[in-house]
Amino acid sequence: MTELPLWAAVPVALLLVLAGIVTLVGSLGLLRLRDFRQRMHAPTMGMTMGAFCVVLATTAVASLLQNRPIVHEWLISLFLFITAPVTAILLMQSALRRQRARQDDQEKAE
Repeated sequence: MTELPLWAAVPVALLLVLAGIVTLVGSLGLLRLRDFRQRMHAPTMGMTMGAFCVVLATTAVASLLQNRPIVHEWLISLFLFITAPVTAILLMQSALRRQRARQDDQEKAE
């Protein structure tokens, strides 16, 4: 098996550590923020930036080990980057509809 040179292993390791830190911060934001709309922002950004760092690291490792460009990981990340905002938008719309329905119920009860 071919080993990854040190000059490539260090940036890849840093990218993976950065991905973990960004994802952890996003998870902590999910726990700490009060409002649903605020909670949606932190994990979405953490997931997007974390996934970007992981894909960049895996692309570098695969390309160096195969001695040719390997870019199929970017297709996976493209689908991830497309679906994550759409999911967040749909969740936000659902939360807004639920909030409006509660307000309407409260107004009718008064």
